[in-house]
Amino acid sequence: MTDQGDVVHIGGYTRESDGTGDGIVAARRDPETGALTPLGTVAVTASPSFLVRHPTLPVLYAVNELPEGQVSAWRIGPDGDLTPLGTGDTGGAEPCHLAVTPDGRHLVAANYGGGSVAVFPLDGAGAPAGRSDLVVHSGHGPDPERQEKAHAHMVSPDPDGGPLYVVDLGADAVYGYDLDAVTGRLTPRTPEMRTQPGTGPRHLARHPDGRRVYLVGELDGAVTALARDAEGALRQQGRVPASGRTGHVQPSEIAVGPQGRFLYVANRGVGTLAVFAIDGELPELVAEVDTGGEWPRHFAWSGRDLYLADQRADMVRAFRVDPATGVPEPAGEPVPVPSPSCVLL
Repeated sequence: MTDQGDVVHIGGYTRESDGTGDGIVAARRDPETGALTPLGTVAVTASPSFLVRHPTLPVLYAVNELPEGQVSAWRIGPDGDLTPLGTGDTGGAEPCHLAVTPDGRHLVAANYGGGSVAVFPLDGAGAPAGRSDLVVHSGHGPDPERQEKAHAHMVSPDPDGGPLYVVDLGADAVYGYDLDAVTGRLTPRTPEMRTQPGTGPRHLARHPDGRRVYLVGELDGAVTALARDAEGALRQQGRVPASGRTGHVQPSEIAVGPQGRFLYVANRGVGTLAVFAIDGELPELVAEVDTGGEWPRHFAWSGRDLYLADQRADMVRAFRVDPATGVPEPAGEPVPVPSPSCVLL
């Protein structure tokens, strides 16, 4: 990026998904203060609800969360501008999450509506080629409205070459896959890990030690601690509430902090960011901070700064995190962004 600071890209919902945005928005981050300065819409595209970046190339990817799902790719310019590289059909409805494998050779997307996982080889420029695989999940949970069928919600490649995890809200499961780097095909590992019925698992967070994994349930409002063995199999250790507040709690994002000492969970409904100490077998709630909105959808880190997107409050807010206590404090005023759902730093 330039010496004026880092450029942040923000995804969100457009009118195709009852949102108010136009596409991907950029903002410049002041590395000293953490403050964001909006730069406007840099890519007009339908409902880019989740964004990722290539590990080595200046390329940004988005899901287009539509009834006929797509992934889109752009080359990132020096000031955050985006030049289209290509698109691909995900083979399923409403893709809501995607990730690039650590070797930079494949893009993987989760189709929420389709209950499936799509794989795309990437060429030398980082553009997606034709889809190399599509795996459709089966199964359902006890919630008749949200778990009537499988709903893949997150894909998580292993940074150390182990299995790729796919979190499925509808099937109450986390699936493990081996991805063939040559063919781009997925081979399932069996058995999949089944959560407590009605958990509605949404996202997971890997601890840097490679042994601990934390899974957040959108429907049960809880965090499940998992132990990962040397082969990548997951075993449940126990569950704790995702929030200490009363009322409707619908967790969204979960992440381990940069130092590996604290776990963070965004809670929609009560509008909080919960902080957990993770030095024991189960996470322990140590703080819960009001975000200033009702629907914190996603957050991301840059050093001591945490940036949180509140979808319904139409804002992105910066927090400065105390490295000793792990507690975030609001920094400056929120930045207006229409229907934001993802922050990419």
